[in-house]
Amino acid sequence: MFCGMDLGSRAVKIVVFDGTAITEQKVVETAHFYKQCGAHTADGFAVNFDALISQLPSVLTVTGYGRNSLNIVGAEIISELKAHTIGALWQTGLTDFTLLDLGGQDSKVIRVRGGRMDDFQLNDKCAASTGRYLENMATVLGISLDEMSQHYLNPIDLSATCAIFGESELIGRIVEGVPVAELAAGVNYSIFRRIKPMLLALASKTVVFTGGVALGPAVAHWVREETGSEVVVPPQPQINGAIGCAIQAMKGNDQNVSRN
Repeated sequence: MFCGMDLGSRAVKIVVFDGTAITEQKVVETAHFYKQCGAHTADGFAVNFDALISQLPSVLTVTGYGRNSLNIVGAEIISELKAHTIGALWQTGLTDFTLLDLGGQDSKVIRVRGGRMDDFQLNDKCAASTGRYLENMATVLGISLDEMSQHYLNPIDLSATCAIFGESELIGRIVEGVPVAELAAGVNYSIFRRIKPMLLALASKTVVFTGGVALGPAVAHWVREETGSEVVVPPQPQINGAIGCAIQAMKGNDQNVSRN
C-alpha cells in the first residue's frame, strides 16, 4: 500500500493508494497529529499508523508545511509544488492548466504544460490570501467557514492589504450596519484580488482549483468571472497534496502521471 501525507499548518491529510484507487483517507488536526499520532525518536518522528489507518503502508511520501521541520521516519520528502501538481494531474486527467491552491498559510499558482510543471508563483509572506485569513474573518462575522464560502454577491470593498488591519476594517463595517452576506462576499473577493496577479501571469484556459477554500463557490466565481478561465474543482480538493504524495510513492520520480 502506498501512503501520501500532507503535513499542513492547520490539518494533516493522509491518503492510502493501492495502485489503482484511493482506499483510505483521513484528515486530522495538526496539533492532534503531533501529540497523539506518533512519537519523537532518535531517527525522527515515528508515525503511529495504527491510530490513523487500517493498513501499514509499504511506501510513504510526505509534503506540506511541516515537511522540513519534522523528519518523518522512513518517508521520502517532496516539495508541495510537485505534490500538488501530481495530485491535480491524477484527479482531473488534464495535462495543460493553471493550478490554484489556497492553503492554510500560503497560496500557490502553478502553470502545467504537457503534464509537467512549467512555472509557478507563491505567496507565503502574507496571510491575507490564505485559508487561515478566511477562518479568522468568519469568526469575526460569527458564521461558519462553510457559510462564508457561499457568498459572492454585492461584495463590500475591503481596502486593507494586511490580514490584521483587514480584521479591524471588517469590524468597522459591521458597526456601520453592512449586511453579513455582503461582508462575507467582500472578504472572498479580497482573497481573489490578492491572487489575481499570479493567475494572470500564469494564465491558462483552465484553472484547477484545490485546497479547502475550493470547497465553496465564492472564490471560484471570481476566478471565472475576472480571468475568463474555466474553473475545475477536483473531486477531492482538500487532500490534493496527499493524493499527489501517494501517487509519487507508487510512481517514484516520474512526474508525468495521469489518472488514465
